Amino acid sequence: MTEALHELPAPRLVELYRRREVSPVEVARSVLGHVERWEQSIHALYLLRPDHVLEQARASEARWLKGEPLGLIDGVPVTIKDNIATRGDPTPLGTAASELIPAAADAPPAARVREHGGVVLAKTTMPDYGMLSSGLSSFHKVARNPWDLMKTPGGSSAGAGAAAAAGYGPLHIGTDIGGSLRLPAGWCGIFTLKPSLGRVPIDPPYTGRAAGPMTRTVEDAALFMQVLAGADDRDCMSLPPQDIAWASFDAGVGRLRGLRIGLMMEAGCGLALDPGIRAAVQKAALLFERAGAVVAPMKPFMTQGMLDGMDHFWRMRSHVDMRGLPADVKARVLPYIQQWADSAAGLSGEAVFRAVHQFHLTRVAAVNACRPFDYVISPVSPVPAFGADLPSPTNDPLRPLEHIGFTVPFNMSEQPAASINCGFTDDGLPVGLQIVGKRFDDLGVLQVARAFELIREPQRPWPQPPSGAIHHVD
Repeated sequence: MTEALHELPAPRLVELYRRREVSPVEVARSVLGHVERWEQSIHALYLLRPDHVLEQARASEARWLKGEPLGLIDGVPVTIKDNIATRGDPTPLGTAASELIPAAADAPPAARVREHGGVVLAKTTMPDYGMLSSGLSSFHKVARNPWDLMKTPGGSSAGAGAAAAAGYGPLHIGTDIGGSLRLPAGWCGIFTLKPSLGRVPIDPPYTGRAAGPMTRTVEDAALFMQVLAGADDRDCMSLPPQDIAWASFDAGVGRLRGLRIGLMMEAGCGLALDPGIRAAVQKAALLFERAGAVVAPMKPFMTQGMLDGMDHFWRMRSHVDMRGLPADVKARVLPYIQQWADSAAGLSGEAVFRAVHQFHLTRVAAVNACRPFDYVISPVSPVPAFGADLPSPTNDPLRPLEHIGFTVPFNMSEQPAASINCGFTDDGLPVGLQIVGKRFDDLGVLQVARAFELIREPQRPWPQPPSGAIHHVD
């Protein structure tokens, strides 16, 4: 075996367990050793408890020795984002303003992981309340991008993106309400699927909020969707049970032949598109054409008014939440988030109504724009990963969302949208390609992403820990 155990994809690990060629305990030790080499540099994890990890791995080992695995990922290491509750653990939501109260129960994604025997390695870090596309947090240490430690991994699934890129095992769960899966996936060079709303139940549910897999490969994400997808009555927006052939994700390059693909190179709002990102996405479009797809330009449908409206509503929501905090507790929140939320104090009722209406306008515009196409491709972000110590690319609390114009509309329209690496900037930073399908066509998005995975240029080696950086993890 040429690859280290922590580098192996989940299906390969399961097969090795089945053959009794490798033990879940060996894999857990390999991952923990790799974490020890990386973690002091990237700060991806929260609640890393090696003894607890090994206890889970030993229980899995015993099940495999009896030939009685619990489920599809028994013994496979998994990380779970801070804001997804795990029974008995506090859920700080990335902010020092939260009370550290142990959760009474696993949220649905965590419950599915345990039901299938996954070994929970740790929780992953995130920014305050998930309201930043960076790893800046008043509770966690600043998360950093393994490709360049001076850059952010993105957010709000910051630690999950960094952990996947660094090789902390194959399976990671993040969440997304405006790009929080796809942005870190794009900036960390990994794969993610933001599923159709309700495909992966989550608690608490919220408009546009989705949980999904963050992995290095489409294959790992497809296996993980078999675990995560399914109805759960704790999520009032969860989809009814559906028999989806997730295992048929690899339909080959022929899956692209004849597909009508819209190429959206402008978001219609926010920051201008970086030339290096433009070149990488245009090259990806050419690969789709060479594989037999019919690629046609797609006009932008978002407006600055739509983006600003969503921003203003989210500001007001956070302003109301934080207004209820004692002054000393509110003071613990990142100053950037405080300034952003406080800026909504003067909004009138009519202004808030008009802001909320932009969610509906965005949904209608997204669905109408995508209707002529089978799938849509675009950049994930108009800019590459920015400085790790910055809260957003603009570093301006009055212009905080200028980089989510490509991603946020598909939360509002409930469409599945993936991010897959399609190249690198001149500085060696990954560039994410977004692949969007019609509502409920999650499997189709995986199949198109897998086909692109087969036709894209060979990928660069994954980043390695800084030389000599071996530290004990707290």
